[in-house]
Amino acid sequence: MPEPATPEPVISMRAGTATLGARPVLRGVDLTVHRGEVVALLGANGSGKSTAVRSVIGQVPLTGGTVELFGTPLRRFRRWARVGYVPQRTTAAGGVPATIREVVSSGRLSRTGLRPPGKADRAAVDRAIALVGLADRAGDSVDALSGGQHQRVLIARALAAEPELLIMDEPMAGVDLASQEILASTLREQVAAGTTVLLVLHELGPLEPLIDRAVVLRDGCVMHDGPPPEAVGQHALPGHDHVHPHAAMEPVRTGLLT
Repeated sequence: MPEPATPEPVISMRAGTATLGARPVLRGVDLTVHRGEVVALLGANGSGKSTAVRSVIGQVPLTGGTVELFGTPLRRFRRWARVGYVPQRTTAAGGVPATIREVVSSGRLSRTGLRPPGKADRAAVDRAIALVGLADRAGDSVDALSGGQHQRVLIARALAAEPELLIMDEPMAGVDLASQEILASTLREQVAAGTTVLLVLHELGPLEPLIDRAVVLRDGCVMHDGPPPEAVGQHALPGHDHVHPHAAMEPVRTGLLT
């Protein structure tokens, strides 16, 4: 019997190196995420996790190595509607007055471009807002939201484009417990629908049952690539600054939309 074919890579980083200033941050990182996988990128603070995901989408240029998305070299990749990105927590509108619907609708621009949104676009926005449990507040200003609700808006914005690949940088950090549960439920629905997911995580927490594979970084190097380390499922990795789950109950006023 022939072995089943491995699903095609959606993300492929080979020998990736990157520096911030003069400091090496990634040191020969190999990272592959196959279609339909949920991969957690773990490591202590300063290990290179966020730099790795930002290099995948071109926000931090590699100084060496290569990145491909959906089999296309990053420098030639143009189909960004296939990729949803949720950065580390910021406010949803960076102080600009906007409603939840307006912020989430901006995530659809990768599909609509300059054309007016149509019925399918409006339906996708409504669906994304409902997925994160904010359908009854779609017309509210984002300035009135808690930190956890801001994070839900950012995730809805990424989902509005109906991406095939979802990249999330510490989506649970500092988020209240109710929002953690809603975000875990939202992600379960996306995974069930076939979305490929790469997550930077502080700890696995409620997302642990969804994780297919864990890649652990230390000092910019891959130290583990395989099943999630058992200890990480219950505790933060050494070197993390643990964030209390209710730390984000108050609105956060800093940060800009990226």
